[in-house]
This record gives sequence, C-alpha cells and structure tokens, in this order.
Amino acid sequence: MTYLLKASFVVLFLLASSAQADESQRASSPEGARLYIISPANGETVNKTVTVKFGLQGMGVSPAGLDKAATGHHHLIIDGDVLPDLNKPMGSEVMHFGGGQTEKTIELSKGKHTLQLILGDYRHIPHNPPVISEKITIYVK
Repeated sequence: MTYLLKASFVVLFLLASSAQADESQRASSPEGARLYIISPANGETVNKTVTVKFGLQGMGVSPAGLDKAATGHHHLIIDGDVLPDLNKPMGSEVMHFGGGQTEKTIELSKGKHTLQLILGDYRHIPHNPPVISEKITIYVK
C-alpha cells in the first residue's frame, strides 16, 4: 500500500512538473494573502542548524496534488537571486514542502544567507497574484 501511495505521488509530481500555465491559468490567491517567515528573524545570527518556520495568512496550507481553492504549499528559496518562473512548476531552485509542512530544520554554512518563501498551488505553480514572502538575511556563526 505504501509503495502505491509513493508511486501515485511520483506520477502526480511528474504530471505537475510538465505543466505550464500562463497568468490566466494560474490558481487565484485571495486579496491580502500574506506569506512570511516566522523565524528566524531578519538579521538574526543563528547556529549552522536552524529551524525555519513558515507563516501564511489569508490562505490555507494543503499538500501538493490536492486542488483546493485558496490553498497552497510552501517552497523555500535559499540564497536565491531571482524568483522562479511564475508560469511554470518550481524545480530544483527551491526546497519543496509538498506534504504541507510549515517548518524545516536546515543546515547552512558559516556566513551570510538569504531566505524567502513562495507559495505554490497543487501543481507547484505560483498563484496569481503570487504569494511571496519578503527576503530575509540571516548570519550563521
């Protein structure tokens, strides 16, 4: 049974990965929806192992593959200079949280790093308008 569930998720992910949507085909986000990083705080100095907690207001969190209005799942961009293409499924440029996770413990190298969240729909495609957090900077000691 577990194998079938995993295989089904892989098939859904592959189908979603081949999808492309122009602006009019992207899932809508409600007015005022807000995505943010709860912790760490912008400018904070942290240890190399840090738990990033995700916040979302005005929408719900649902796993990838579940097409439900006004919901999505998190994607974390670490040290990204450019946002992913908003009309395509997000790929290896982001960490995917398709299970609906709202936090992740990560390990970073010493120095300055940036973190930013972007919400994806059931196909991993950003909403219209996109729901994106502010980019924060943290320092690893």
